[in-house]
Amino acid sequence: MKILVINCGSSSLKYQLLNMIDESVIAKGLVERINLEGSMLTHKAKGQVFEFKEQIKNHSEAIKLVLNALTSEETGVIKSISEINAFGHRYVHGGEYNSAKIVNDEVMKELKENVELAPLHAPANIIGIEACQQIAKDIPNVVVFDTAFHQTMPKKAYMYAIPQHFYTEYKIRKYGFHGTSHKFVSEEAAKLMGKDIKDTKIITCHIGNGASISAINGGKCVDTTMGFTPLAGVMMGTRSGDLDPSIIEHIMKKTGWNIQETTQFLNKQCGLLGVSGFSSDSRDITEALKTNENAKLAMEMMDYTITKHVASYAGVLNGVDAIVFTAGIGENSPELREDVLDNLTYLGLEYDKKLNAETVRKPATELSTKNSKVKVYVIPTNEELVIARETKEILKI
Repeated sequence: MKILVINCGSSSLKYQLLNMIDESVIAKGLVERINLEGSMLTHKAKGQVFEFKEQIKNHSEAIKLVLNALTSEETGVIKSISEINAFGHRYVHGGEYNSAKIVNDEVMKELKENVELAPLHAPANIIGIEACQQIAKDIPNVVVFDTAFHQTMPKKAYMYAIPQHFYTEYKIRKYGFHGTSHKFVSEEAAKLMGKDIKDTKIITCHIGNGASISAINGGKCVDTTMGFTPLAGVMMGTRSGDLDPSIIEHIMKKTGWNIQETTQFLNKQCGLLGVSGFSSDSRDITEALKTNENAKLAMEMMDYTITKHVASYAGVLNGVDAIVFTAGIGENSPELREDVLDNLTYLGLEYDKKLNAETVRKPATELSTKNSKVKVYVIPTNEELVIARETKEILKI
């Protein structure tokens, strides 16, 4: 059986076609710059890379282009769309849904009602679902939520210290994000330890341009750093992470910005970009460390906020069996991992610095030494596989 996993951004669409008999990737690709100049599809299949450069006006056209690439004689891997058993969609914000959902009229209505919870991401997610419904009416659609994995948090962790009617009436609470990634790497870590995940305490660090850390006890999330929105938590590529809420009012008074402009600033112009003054890319920051004091400060601040949250979650869990690094920076920045791990030795943690320095773009790797009381892993995330698995499970196919 085959599942096409779709991840729609505001101007992009990532996809993977997976064979769920052996969970292998048949084809994958990326549509970039939708409704912008220079739009294109990069399609990887048959051991080759194919590029299609043409004007792509919307997500519906993007999905048509993807399906054509998957079925054409030159670039295709299936003979017709009918070979696809289901579409699995990444959906950034599922409110208080605690599992994937088969898309029907009721679910679609609720998704649209909750757009205000993720106004930057949800509209594109919905457009992608509707495009699939229009193009392939007989193929079921399943939504898998970034937030669902975090629904196991206890109330003391997800509630904010404000009157409770703000939660009951306006849904203001901590939701958390990157749930599919945290779920995948925590399960992989348990396998590497040779333990039932129910018997583990794991801290997962998803560190990319967006970043979040989760405390996972027995396979269930008990706390996570992102909150009501993905702006909260650790410092990120362009997001500020946690700050004193009164700063928002102060910025607005000083600049004359309205709330939308201020929120956009905190999401798009802060973090590594704001502190360094020149880039949100950790690779650029790392290259400039020796010559640029702002770059040095930016990386130190990011590493510091990650260390703080990992340490606090060791307390939340009352101990930790494993710490996992994943996502673009977590998997590929030995410098960041070293800065964080060197400040966690009080946990009885020991790791191989030489192996850490060599671990970039590699399969799952254990960095901890045999004497370490805490396992340390670098595990490449696979959110698409989680989405495909949950799609298969809910459809019972």
